[in-house]
Amino acid sequence: MSFYLTAGLIGLMSGVTSGLFGVGGGIVMVPAMMFFMGMEIHKAVGTSLLVIIPTAIIGSWKHHDQGNLVPRAALALIPLAMLGGWIGAKLTQHLSAGDLKRVFGGFLVCVGLRLLCFK
Repeated sequence: MSFYLTAGLIGLMSGVTSGLFGVGGGIVMVPAMMFFMGMEIHKAVGTSLLVIIPTAIIGSWKHHDQGNLVPRAALALIPLAMLGGWIGAKLTQHLSAGDLKRVFGGFLVCVGLRLLCFK
């Protein structure tokens, strides 16, 4: 499959999951870029963060139109979420690709178990 077709399909799937569940960059795009595009995890994470900006804008706009947005909460979350993004990106330089994959996988398992097993 061509690079652009693979990237397009990954983008479509991550966009759908982003609009539907509020996830898509890390949960869908990072593993897909690693498995289907052969991208190293650090590069997949960085690429995902750039791609998710327009995805989040479009999804947020549509959710706003549907009355599913709490602007006060968003404004309260934004400053420290930005700081957290910077800190997280800085921390990746101290983790090997293997360690980053294990931490990421563990995070996905914990979140998945929480969603499946608890109300």
